[in-house]
Amino acid sequence: MKYTPHAYQRYAAQFILDHPAAAIFLDCGLGKTVITLTAIRELLHDSFAVRRVLIIAPLRVARDTWPSEIRKWDHLSDLTYAVAVGNTAKRLAALRQKAEITIINRENVDWLVKNNTFDFDMIIIDELSAFKSHRTRRFKALMKVRPMVSRIVGLTGTPSSNGLMDLWAEFRLLDMGKRLGRFLTHYRERYFLPDKRNAQMVFTYKPRPGAEEKIYEAIGDITISMKSGDYLELPKCLTNVVRVEMNERERRIYERLKKDMAAEIAGKEIDAMNAAALSGKLLQMAAGAVYDGEGQAVRLHDRKLDALEDLVESANGRPVLIAYWFRHDLERIRKRFPGARELRQEADIADWNAGKISIGLIHPASAGHGLNLQDGGSMLIWFSLTWSLELNQQTNARLWRQGQKHTVTIHYLVMKDSIDESVMAALSRKDKVQEALMAAVKAELGKE
Repeated sequence: MKYTPHAYQRYAAQFILDHPAAAIFLDCGLGKTVITLTAIRELLHDSFAVRRVLIIAPLRVARDTWPSEIRKWDHLSDLTYAVAVGNTAKRLAALRQKAEITIINRENVDWLVKNNTFDFDMIIIDELSAFKSHRTRRFKALMKVRPMVSRIVGLTGTPSSNGLMDLWAEFRLLDMGKRLGRFLTHYRERYFLPDKRNAQMVFTYKPRPGAEEKIYEAIGDITISMKSGDYLELPKCLTNVVRVEMNERERRIYERLKKDMAAEIAGKEIDAMNAAALSGKLLQMAAGAVYDGEGQAVRLHDRKLDALEDLVESANGRPVLIAYWFRHDLERIRKRFPGARELRQEADIADWNAGKISIGLIHPASAGHGLNLQDGGSMLIWFSLTWSLELNQQTNARLWRQGQKHTVTIHYLVMKDSIDESVMAALSRKDKVQEALMAAVKAELGKE
């Protein structure tokens, strides 16, 4: 297929060419993959600035999206590539090809660095936000080889999904600490103040007055952001909160667990060992079931299932995509809707987009990146919620993206007076911080 780039795509590709370290914050649907590949081709074949490129991406994106984009566009046909995913033998076979571009999933970055000769001089990190923690093995492995590469690009649409603290590790990789400092403690001391704490233990930090603007200024020279609404004609996206309510018995059990971190349902003991476990248990209860100490799901109510059935019925036969979080959510939804089908394999996705699936089921963690589902439907229902703004936005963008022909409707099933409401409030707060960042480093390019 012939590639005719929009002005914003030419701008972004040139930005990569002009900056040895670049942070490209692009909304879903703007074509970040073909933009990056276009720049890579010029660096490989025209300017000879690099020899071998390593692309790091989520598994499905590494396996399917990047290779399909290379095959899709005519101007990329002379690029050689290998996909290093799967078992060890398959990964080694891919590395032995010595292709110009090697694509690997982020879970294998540690393996790649520890067990192989690292001979890449350019790195592309697709979903830079996956490297926001400096404690992960993937971050530490990449830091070991970062001085060996002359060029690096970080791609994401959600750079600060949990707040500005995320940015330190991401930019530590990109510029080796030049802009936000080499040490997290220094970054924290310079830009943040303790927020929630218990004596000497600090749980959260808040930005110092004026810190946000200083951070944006510090990273602005190597960073651009583009919002899809500024460059694409997208259909409307309507958000609807559907509130459901527990009865008195269900509420008593929920409140008992919340207060005592232990409760009993149908003779089964449910307990939470700490605050994090309690959060998970309360989210499960809000959805209708909860795992006991033996890992068995114990039913509390069907309030969300009933509301889900009403929404599916109101769709009048139009396809519905349902996002679930817990395994027992999936099992209970399947029991209520025997024809529902989980979108896991390429065949499932192809059937969804072909209109052969009326009720599709996705887990945000496995389907949140790189899937194009806009051809199959325009209604998404969140059965259970996630604290992650990144997964929330990326999952919504599976339907609300370029190529969608209908108004997208996103329903959130929210249990009244429960942790669900706290999750929705937290997502809203995080979104405001991220929107401020995206606006601060917005590309200076008018609409085409």
